[in-house]
Amino acid sequence: MAVPKRKHSNSRSGKRRSHHKVKRRQVGYCPQCNTATPTHTICPKCGYYQGRTVVESTEE
Repeated sequence: MAVPKRKHSNSRSGKRRSHHKVKRRQVGYCPQCNTATPTHTICPKCGYYQGRTVVESTEE
């Protein structure tokens, strides 16, 4: 079985892991009701997506 000859330094491990962080979700605004929503999703408030109402809301 292969075994490493020397320990990798903390700097080298950190360089390898530099892209492992979790990125924030990108937020856009609904053109219909101006609610902040994640991009490429149906607006949870009014059900609007890409120029049309996809889900009928039950607000009174």
